[in-house]
Amino acid sequence: MEKMKFTTKAVHTGVSKDSSYNSVITPLYTSSTFRFNKVGETNGYDYTRSGNPTRTALCENLAALEGGAAGYATATGMAAVTGVLHLLKSGDHVIAGNDIYGGTYRLLDSVFRNMGVETTFVDMSNPENLNKALLPNTKLVWIESPSNPLMNIVDIKMMVKAVNCEPFPLVCVDNTFPSPYLQRPLELGAHLVVHSTTKYINGHSDVVGGAIIAKDKELGDRIAFVVNALGLAQAPFDSWLVLRGVKTLALRMEQHQKNAHALAEFLENHKAVKKVYYPGLKSHKGHKLASVQMSGFGGMLSFDLDDTVCDMHKLFENLSLYALAESLGGVESLIEAPWYMSHLSMPEQARKEAGINQYNIRVSLGIEDTDDLIDDMSRALDASQFHTVQEIGSEV
Repeated sequence: MEKMKFTTKAVHTGVSKDSSYNSVITPLYTSSTFRFNKVGETNGYDYTRSGNPTRTALCENLAALEGGAAGYATATGMAAVTGVLHLLKSGDHVIAGNDIYGGTYRLLDSVFRNMGVETTFVDMSNPENLNKALLPNTKLVWIESPSNPLMNIVDIKMMVKAVNCEPFPLVCVDNTFPSPYLQRPLELGAHLVVHSTTKYINGHSDVVGGAIIAKDKELGDRIAFVVNALGLAQAPFDSWLVLRGVKTLALRMEQHQKNAHALAEFLENHKAVKKVYYPGLKSHKGHKLASVQMSGFGGMLSFDLDDTVCDMHKLFENLSLYALAESLGGVESLIEAPWYMSHLSMPEQARKEAGINQYNIRVSLGIEDTDDLIDDMSRALDASQFHTVQEIGSEV
């Protein structure tokens, strides 16, 4: 059934691992080690760091959803990023967006730079910036689209075309925000996709994990070696939880993006908001490209609060349904301030150059009722606004 549609793949791929009892759900294999039949002969597994039936099921599932040749489940999203970057060696060069997740920026700028891997951070909304940054030793182009937290859209096809030269750099896309339900970068020419499966793919805020999906087997074999050698693989129970969560990905994403679109439209017309960043809005500079490149606009948005009208800290205090927390993609709605939280690890100047400011607020819309979420935000914004002397006097 190679032509299965997305929701069917999400439910059925990787499930049938139990030939003894025919369980309809993939069993949890907690074994750390597996018995050899004889020296050099196993039933497919010897040690869980190298391979585990539960994790294999998840890897097969994610590879199918992204349309890749092979998938690898890692302990965290940052472990997935680390695995890809270990394809590089000292003297190699990376080009990355200047508005990517703060943890990825930190890993490139503060860890791999010390290992001899240089990174140039550019505004990827213009492919010309990529052309200018290309060097003979450029080995990797790192893309986030939509970007975190400003929701910038990168033309993945155009970026692949721009680096189609010798030597040919790998193009890796962090597809965490849209998930494979809304965007499949491998179909757009990318060589690798990474996910923090902690987010939408698991979707329940109860496990951390990551994934790397390779377009072809040769690249997949290189990733497999790195993941095994570095001990990056995800534990069986965590893999089982992510595999459980992915089955409802399509259903959840529909509600996530319904809520995000509704809140974006509400915020765009609110006097306490300067700007809304959501690709589903026609006012968003990447709206047309997102409409072509993605099958939906996702459940993430950010906005700039007008600090002359509303107090950000009071807004957070007055919200009831939005938890002030990092992370994203769960069934519950979360809100945070990237300048002080998710992107604090970026140097201040880098945050400014990326367009992140002290009053930028990132929202991950959950699957709650749309009206309840808008009502809660409306009430909190109204309760957090500054009042003039005249207004206070008139209220007395």
